[in-house]
Amino acid sequence: MKYINAILALFICLSTTCVEAQKKEELSDKYVLVIHGGAGTIVRSKMTPALEYEYTCALEEALHRGQYVLDTGGLAITAVEVAVKFMEDSPLFNAGKGSVFSHEGVNEMDACIMNGKDLTSGAVAGVRNLKNPIEGARLVKDSSKHVFLYGDEAQEFCLSKGAVYADSSYFFTEFRWNQYVKARDKGAIILDHDTTDVNYQYKTLEELEKFGTVGAVALDRYGNVAAATSTGGLTNKEFGRIGDSPIVGAGTYASNRSCAVSCTGKGEFFIRGTVARDIAARMEFGDLTLTESGERTMKRLNKLGGSGGFISVDKNGNFIMMFNTKGMYRGVVTNEKNAAVKIY
Repeated sequence: MKYINAILALFICLSTTCVEAQKKEELSDKYVLVIHGGAGTIVRSKMTPALEYEYTCALEEALHRGQYVLDTGGLAITAVEVAVKFMEDSPLFNAGKGSVFSHEGVNEMDACIMNGKDLTSGAVAGVRNLKNPIEGARLVKDSSKHVFLYGDEAQEFCLSKGAVYADSSYFFTEFRWNQYVKARDKGAIILDHDTTDVNYQYKTLEELEKFGTVGAVALDRYGNVAAATSTGGLTNKEFGRIGDSPIVGAGTYASNRSCAVSCTGKGEFFIRGTVARDIAARMEFGDLTLTESGERTMKRLNKLGGSGGFISVDKNGNFIMMFNTKGMYRGVVTNEKNAAVKIY
């Protein structure tokens, strides 16, 4: 009898464990995807209706592609990669194909991706011939023992793991080249999202400033968050400069304990302020809501003298899109609401 009772107890225990495991694997209906395409001096007076339509369509398509991943039970880490990869393929954004030119007249791109479930992350910087730098970052995360790889060796590693190569001519756009020439001739280092008219006569160097970068954050139906960020950096940048985008905690961060964050703006200030991690840390250790954390971090960024913005989604599906500039290309889609895109 004792033997039978022991067997019965074991059976009940195993059954309970199986039920609990099954519950953990059951999908929630809730998912959220938020994206940005850079923040800066984005004003309607400098935007033609046709170009505004192009940006709107591109942002919506990026949302739809990432949404498909989440809606069909895919992971947040895949959704953010898919959304960012689409924006990298568009010449409209300062990432991938639309990347700006460095002082040497070449494209040097950075990217980072992070999984909030286990804090695994991957990043690349200074790569010149990866068609999709975010793909390289994902390969570093999944196929190496490291987090951050730089330059030619980083590119060689990513290509050896299946990343797609693109010749330098792929990244050439007349708009970006004209920006570079103007900046070079003026001796200026400028950021992204300035006027959209390449023939515009700038009155001051300040008008040239625009803050590039694309990014995405997501909450999947398993309750995991993830973040991805990609950028071409600064027009006419020198000395191998790297911004905040590929740096975990500065421009990109994700943790299931709090939230996922992707930033855009003057990278030096986001690095000094560890802005992405700052938002998450305020939630984890200060018991603040996502909105409260974002607002306090933005106030801190303002005091530092930094400009730009960030997007974030927390483990409960709350999200924010905050910026202290005149505009930020941004959008959101959830399981309950259709894709919504804003610029100004």
